[in-house]
Amino acid sequence: MTELPALPAGMEPSLYPFERKLYALASGHHMHYVDDGPSDAPVAVMVHGNPTWSFYYRKLIQTLNSEFRCLVPDHIGMGLSSRPSDQDYSYTLQSRLDDFTEWLDAVAPNTTVDLIVHDWGGAIGMSWAARHPERVRRIVLLNTWAFNIPEDEQLPRALSFARTGLGGFLINRFNAFSGLATRMATAKKLDQATAHGLVAPYLGKPSQRLATLRFVQDIPLKESDPAWAVLDETESKLHELADKPILIGWGAKDFVFNDRVLDEWRKHYPNAELEYLKGVGHYTLEDAGPEFFDRILEHLK
Repeated sequence: MTELPALPAGMEPSLYPFERKLYALASGHHMHYVDDGPSDAPVAVMVHGNPTWSFYYRKLIQTLNSEFRCLVPDHIGMGLSSRPSDQDYSYTLQSRLDDFTEWLDAVAPNTTVDLIVHDWGGAIGMSWAARHPERVRRIVLLNTWAFNIPEDEQLPRALSFARTGLGGFLINRFNAFSGLATRMATAKKLDQATAHGLVAPYLGKPSQRLATLRFVQDIPLKESDPAWAVLDETESKLHELADKPILIGWGAKDFVFNDRVLDEWRKHYPNAELEYLKGVGHYTLEDAGPEFFDRILEHLK
């Protein structure tokens, strides 16, 4: 893939009207990303989770892009980025961190950035930030995590099922994870165009959604799991970011990250500002009203 990919079939272009680019990683895989807003403006980097893609941040991009350069990547295997097989790519948190570091060093070298993360984007983005605190100006945390699961905590049932043989089959063959997320991850019903936009890159062949399955399988539950050591190091360094202005936007109706996860964040960042969003689910930015987008803009300014 060397040409900019077309938008997925049936997707409404007006919902995603941004400047888009491709970056060729050293691995040979291509990372698709949004690069929208003034090139000389402060940089806002937004990191998506699973099973979303840069489309998830569309309303926030439109809130910020008159005053910020918005950089929003699609992880490999996600969105409009390359779709390598297991033989050609290691679908692990370490690979995500390496890709993100290489990409950001290339597209915004030696630049201080504002970081906005959601879901797995927290594990990826905050792992980078904890290792490069000098490059971080401000942070926005949206229903996410960047530390290992406490011993007495269990995965939500939906994620536990997704890690079973049957769950994995349904995700890879029938797009169960991305499709169900459009129904379970919001407190209000999504309109048809938005729901389709969220799942569109994962329709078609099973290879289109391999990454959505591997992300779930990569959630570390014990020390021998590959992602455990990455998050263990990240958690040990989160204090390096404690002096940054941090805004936590937390959807109270999240079926993945409950208030215990929020409590963990508040232990790490007791001085963070909190917007506790009572009528908002896991897809924070899909349920939140315009006043919350304005709150993020205020925080970054």
